[in-house]
Amino acid sequence: MKDTPEQDENLFRQLLDDVTPLKPSGRRIPSPVPRKSRPQNRLPETEVADTLSDHGAGDVAPTEYLSNGLNRMTLRKLRRGEWPVQDELDLHGLNSDEARRLLTSFLHQATQHGLRCVNVIHGKGWHSEQGEGLLKRLARHWLIQHPLVLAFCDAPMNAGGSGAVRVLLKSAGRESGNGSSPPA
Repeated sequence: MKDTPEQDENLFRQLLDDVTPLKPSGRRIPSPVPRKSRPQNRLPETEVADTLSDHGAGDVAPTEYLSNGLNRMTLRKLRRGEWPVQDELDLHGLNSDEARRLLTSFLHQATQHGLRCVNVIHGKGWHSEQGEGLLKRLARHWLIQHPLVLAFCDAPMNAGGSGAVRVLLKSAGRESGNGSSPPA
């Protein structure tokens, strides 16, 4: 037999009769950090999309990338999953222009929301006419050119394997990667 909501409430109150509330801890909750304004020398997302070139994409998609000035440990930590994936974008079925614009917008929005690690699924290209993965090569080529990308590597097998990349992004307001590892 199921209890009625009134019976549940009475039982709950009976259980709490002997409970003594905790004393206030005196802990202060910090005020939110004010957001930094967007630097004026950063290109708006639509302009970034227009600057990403398909030229020089080559025949083979790189498996990893590390921005100049960053320590190789950053890439190792990314491969090990030390930055949790906070969002994901799937580019399957898009043509190259649609994919480039969507990728650029996604990276811009992710950075604006303070995300540091995202997964971009581009597919392996097995169903393309030549079976060579054009979107895979282009997406990785665009990531290398993108000013918000610090590093990327193949995603783990359970997140797309070589058909996806785990991407480490600059933090909001960060202009250059000159440290040994990105700030948390």
